Amino acid sequence: MLTHENIWHAIDRLAASFGYSASGLAKQAGLDPTSFNKSKRFNPDGKPRWPSTESISRILDATGANMSDFLSMMDGDNTIDPATNAGFIPLIGFAQAGAAGYFDEDGYPAGDSWDEIKFPDHGSHDLSGTYALEISGDSMEPLYRKGDVLVLSRDASVRKGDRVVVRTVKGEVMAKELVKKTGGKIELKSLNPAHQNRTLAANDISWMARILWVSQ
Repeated sequence: MLTHENIWHAIDRLAASFGYSASGLAKQAGLDPTSFNKSKRFNPDGKPRWPSTESISRILDATGANMSDFLSMMDGDNTIDPATNAGFIPLIGFAQAGAAGYFDEDGYPAGDSWDEIKFPDHGSHDLSGTYALEISGDSMEPLYRKGDVLVLSRDASVRKGDRVVVRTVKGEVMAKELVKKTGGKIELKSLNPAHQNRTLAANDISWMARILWVSQ
């Protein structure tokens, strides 16, 4: 059936079938890497945003798939998680995460300056909200060290005790443990005893992502 949900489902499955994240497939097809992000699938007023016929044509050309392949994915079982094919996710350095241009307004990867790494096969996750940061410096030792790669999810629920990466509206990026979250503020515990715990007002936070996995 030709529905908004099924068309986006087909794009996700096509990406996963060829080892891409949704953003990776868009980039491979010469589109803006954020074109297929979950945050772009609905307009600001909540109305469904449909992918253009040109964008579908370009991803078919990029993968070598045909329209029959695409339609079969659209009509497939909607319970299949495209992340089970362990595709690729965007990667940047931790220090770069504070710079402008790497994230959209919802905290998802943006722009064309990201590298990509293969997603570790560590359970089923929606790759469209998953990306990685490479640690630099020693502010997170001894838990995380320079060169470690943190895999994050903007879409995963965050609870007390979770390790998270937070970006402030001023561009400061930090990895901490979530101690408490209310409507007005969050309290964060430092992973390195030499660094202070932090309490931030909610309106000072640009985004917060849960750490799903670390490659050490």
